[in-house]
Amino acid sequence: MRQGQVGGGGGAQGCSPKTTKADARGKKEAPARQAAAKGKGGKAEATTAKAGPRGQKSGQRNVAQRQGGKQQVARGKERVQRTLAAKNNRAEERVTRVAAQETRLSLRPVAAHAPQEVRPARLSFGQMAGLRAVDDPLELKSSVALVMDQDSHEVLFSKNDHAVLPIASLTKLMTGLIVSDARLPLDEMITITEEDIDTEKGSRSRLAVGTTLTRGELMHLALMSSENRAAHALGRTFPGGLQRFVGLMNARAIMLGMKDTRYVEPTGLSSGNRSSAFDLATLVNTASQDPLLRQLSTSHGYEVAVGSRVLQYNNTNRLVHSPDWRIGLQKTGYISEAGQCLVMQAQVAGRKLIMVFLDSSGKYSRLADAERVRRWVEEQRPLTTAAGNAYAG
Repeated sequence: MRQGQVGGGGGAQGCSPKTTKADARGKKEAPARQAAAKGKGGKAEATTAKAGPRGQKSGQRNVAQRQGGKQQVARGKERVQRTLAAKNNRAEERVTRVAAQETRLSLRPVAAHAPQEVRPARLSFGQMAGLRAVDDPLELKSSVALVMDQDSHEVLFSKNDHAVLPIASLTKLMTGLIVSDARLPLDEMITITEEDIDTEKGSRSRLAVGTTLTRGELMHLALMSSENRAAHALGRTFPGGLQRFVGLMNARAIMLGMKDTRYVEPTGLSSGNRSSAFDLATLVNTASQDPLLRQLSTSHGYEVAVGSRVLQYNNTNRLVHSPDWRIGLQKTGYISEAGQCLVMQAQVAGRKLIMVFLDSSGKYSRLADAERVRRWVEEQRPLTTAAGNAYAG
């Protein structure tokens, strides 16, 4: 038993020496393994130590790159925000402009129709004198009218015929008469200057400063188309100058017995040029005996070369185109103080008639008044075939 026990114990004790050897070998190998581990660890640490500066630099570059990327993103966001802000500002400006325009458009009709914004039309002298309120059998729209037989001087019709009013471009008949009577060369060249610009009414002209035409061409445009610069140039270049020319206009009026007539300039733009229907009938009677004035005043149209251009002018009186009329001489006129004016010498129902219409209410009403008179005269004295073939010279 003891042996067995001892043997058992001996068995246990028998394994112990092997374990002790293994442990011994382990103890011997442990330092080696530790040394090897230390060796490997040392190499790793050495490697890490060697790689440390490059790693730090690489890490710093990575950090810098990340920071740079963030800055670029931030700058990009700022650009986007600025762009959006600019777009918003432009959009707001457009909205403001459109709103302002719509406001103006919405207010314009109101302002145009609002009584307090409408400027009253400038009254003519005839209106201010109450002449347009005077009735007449022919229901004319002109404040003043006179129809006279040129040969017998019989007055066929009259309305306010002694009223003295501004005569506008009817003035140019006297301008043409003075130039024609002087027998100045019609082919003499005359240049439009600054002096010929209208400072009275600010009217426009197709004859620019520097334009050079003959005296005959200027006469044609003044009498046919009522060209103001042409008429002024005729007076300005007259021997003795403009002042002498106006003096001759007034002297000729006195010579003709035109006691109610006064001229201050040769165009008619000034309301200081005034006359009466009877005085104007006298002027028409005299001017109609001048072949040049008859021809130029009744011309349908005329072309003038101005530099490289050709300007087409037309007659201001469309009745010269009508087959119902045989007009020997005519002149129209208009300024606000005078209203619409017209004088004519024409053949009607076999008679040579002188017609004067002053201060008519509209551009075409003066022509309509002439038509009323013509029909009235024809009804009073029917046109005969023989009379119809006669020319009112």
